[in-house]
Amino acid sequence: MTRYPYPRRDAVVGIGVGIILSLVTCGIYALWWQYKQMQVLNAWLGSERFSFVTWILLSILTCGIFAVYYEYKMATAINDIQHEQGMRVQSDLPLLCVLLAVFGLGIASIAVQQSAINRFYGDDVDM
Repeated sequence: MTRYPYPRRDAVVGIGVGIILSLVTCGIYALWWQYKQMQVLNAWLGSERFSFVTWILLSILTCGIFAVYYEYKMATAINDIQHEQGMRVQSDLPLLCVLLAVFGLGIASIAVQQSAINRFYGDDVDM
């Protein structure tokens, strides 16, 4: 059995389910989803690089600008983990996530990042 730094059952999320729940809950699930992604990345990185409280407070204070920056930071961290694990690095991931966030598609950015996180566990879960 493979040991992961964060439990698979809590880290792997179906992309379709995540998007639908985010829409049905008017974004509340998206906040939870983002929180869980930060926990997963911190575990894989072995450090507390991401803070949900900091993210939400500074995102509110900067009218979303900090949220765009955090999308970039999280995507870069995903690239770091991909490199450390010997996986194919998605070098365009940070730019893609920033562009999605800038154009108001933050949920798509979260979904793209979740897809990469799912691959840490050997999954390509879409639904």
